[in-house]
Amino acid sequence: MLRLVLRRIAWSVPLVFAVSVLTFVLLAVTPGDPTRAILGEEAPPEAYVQLRDRLGLNDPIYVRYWDWLRDAIHGDLGSSLFTAQPVTSAIATRIPVTIALVLGAMLLSTMIGVGLGVLAAIRGGVSGRVIDVLSLAGTAIPNYWLALVLVAVFAVRWPIFPATGYTTFAQSPTEWLRSLVLPIIVLAVGGFALLAKQTRDAMLDALSRDYVMTLRANAVSERSIIFKHVLRNASIPVVTVLGLKFAQLLSGTVIVESVFVLPGLGGLAVDATQRHDVAIVQGVALCFTFLVVGANLLVDLAYGWLDPKARVG
Repeated sequence: MLRLVLRRIAWSVPLVFAVSVLTFVLLAVTPGDPTRAILGEEAPPEAYVQLRDRLGLNDPIYVRYWDWLRDAIHGDLGSSLFTAQPVTSAIATRIPVTIALVLGAMLLSTMIGVGLGVLAAIRGGVSGRVIDVLSLAGTAIPNYWLALVLVAVFAVRWPIFPATGYTTFAQSPTEWLRSLVLPIIVLAVGGFALLAKQTRDAMLDALSRDYVMTLRANAVSERSIIFKHVLRNASIPVVTVLGLKFAQLLSGTVIVESVFVLPGLGGLAVDATQRHDVAIVQGVALCFTFLVVGANLLVDLAYGWLDPKARVG
């Protein structure tokens, strides 16, 4: 197992490097000038040239990237061009919101999706068709449209949850939870629909295997067959979907945080991109990459636990 973990970590190094290079280059070629955004359009040319020199924006792109990479290797991700706030500090204040959204959506979609999938596999018939319809609807509904509908119904028509804003857990655990309910539901809808279909299909495949007939012939209870044997063997494709959904949920937080005005990494990335705040964008991209790498590593560990043969892969 340790060998598998070390191999996955080694493969992650070039991925992180490639993401940092691609992010830096794309931001460099995107139209916009942070110097103009800082000084304003009416600033004198002398001030404009001096500020660009001070920020290093006149250097070739490979020089700027090398300077950033050299500092990043030593743990310094730089500071915001506009607020002078260290990137690590900006990320540290924003990441709890994004993590809470993603983990909450993962938990909700897993509980509902796996439960519906198991139910559909056991009962079949109408339940299977309902799962197919839910899966199609869940993947087709845009996040921003669903967010607006939920706000209109549960924040405006019936003011049960706040429409926008965020309360920290330290301020009020109850208000913290209320501020996250609608965003988590928006993120979880597509996830639980896909998980339900994947679980149903994997369960049906596992139930058709010969070992299930053998267990039934040995008078093993149906409950034990389903939850001890079949569900574990059907979990590997479900775990794969969970790993993919984690990355999709991270990208989905960009829209959801904007709609609900939540101070997370998604909103930070949008604001920094619009202003060409390179250090902030690089830091957020790096943080997202590490989160995805960590999620994939957990998926690999789950493979090793569910299937011992995967430990030597």
